[in-house]
Amino acid sequence: MTTKLGVYIHWPYCARICPYCDFNVYKNRDVDVDAWIRALTRDLDHYAARTQGRKLTSLYFGGGTPSLAPLPVIESVIETCARLWGFEPDAEITLEANPTDAEQSRFEAFARTGVNRLSLGVQSLRDEALNFLGRDHDAASAKRAIEAAKAAFPRVTFDLIYGRPGQTLDDWRIELGEALTLAPQHLSLYQLTIEPGTAFAIAVDKGRWTPPEDDITADMYDAAQEMTAAAGLPAYEISNHAGPGEESRHNLVYWTYGDYVGVGPGAHGRLTKNHAHGGLAEDSHRIATETPLAPKDYLAGAPHTQTILSKSEATMERFTMGLRLRKGIALHETDPFFTDAATGAGAYERIDRLIGDNLLTWDGETLAATGDGRRILNRVLYELFA
Repeated sequence: MTTKLGVYIHWPYCARICPYCDFNVYKNRDVDVDAWIRALTRDLDHYAARTQGRKLTSLYFGGGTPSLAPLPVIESVIETCARLWGFEPDAEITLEANPTDAEQSRFEAFARTGVNRLSLGVQSLRDEALNFLGRDHDAASAKRAIEAAKAAFPRVTFDLIYGRPGQTLDDWRIELGEALTLAPQHLSLYQLTIEPGTAFAIAVDKGRWTPPEDDITADMYDAAQEMTAAAGLPAYEISNHAGPGEESRHNLVYWTYGDYVGVGPGAHGRLTKNHAHGGLAEDSHRIATETPLAPKDYLAGAPHTQTILSKSEATMERFTMGLRLRKGIALHETDPFFTDAATGAGAYERIDRLIGDNLLTWDGETLAATGDGRRILNRVLYELFA
């Protein structure tokens, strides 16, 4: 079976750096449009030569805040991808944006370039929470942006963050209920995590505020599963909820361990060496790629790193991504998980133990995490590969 192929474009600039963010982002500045078009085109050309004969399932502009990128950059990337690969008939082209008035004014222009899905970083429908999270918009502009996006694009998704300090379960239920009244097609619901090196990590270390207890955030997670399912947007992945056919096609490339090209400063990619058109060759290997982090190095054409993953590394990645999905992953007795020396010893016993703990199910063809298993997936993965 041919694996899906997507392209991820990382735009590294933001108007401001959110205190919870640990992505490769930089404060927004004037950019040289021609230089960025040359650099992105250079790398798209390079990776297209390595993936000949395949069409794109998806193109995703992430960041950073790609809706702040000059319009000619977005337009050029879409045109270049169309020229180099071509798009599948139902290809998804997603752009991340914030709900600021300035960005809303550009929605129709982005739609004209070919963007057909907008991902809005709403994060909260509460002004005090948005201020705490370091956002540039308020709740009213978030709601306006959702409506404007629905008018401009055929597909729209937005994010919310829960597990904020002082937030109660009732607070979360009410806020999520308000979000569901906005008739979303897709919702991403993320628990606030404290990433090392971020402003929030420093604040927590200094005792300025304390995250909620795990029991509270677990209850919030459970409430989200119940409420979204009742609204017709069941979870198809740990943090993602969608109506029928509205799942993120690009993120499904990641979660189903397809191939994806990563372009832009600090972008990661995964490619299959010896990918045979129409299937995978027997001697296929997974290749991890990464571009230079700093924008100036990226623009200057600094070399990318490339690593051939071992079979056990690739298997671990496939499980880590695929078990996030409600439907799980294909797993047969001939799978490298059972046959590779690094993971095969005791594999059946580990699976049986996790099945007995009601954390996994396996019918000989599909391995899936249960609802309880997805809630503590890191533990499940640790025990699978211990």
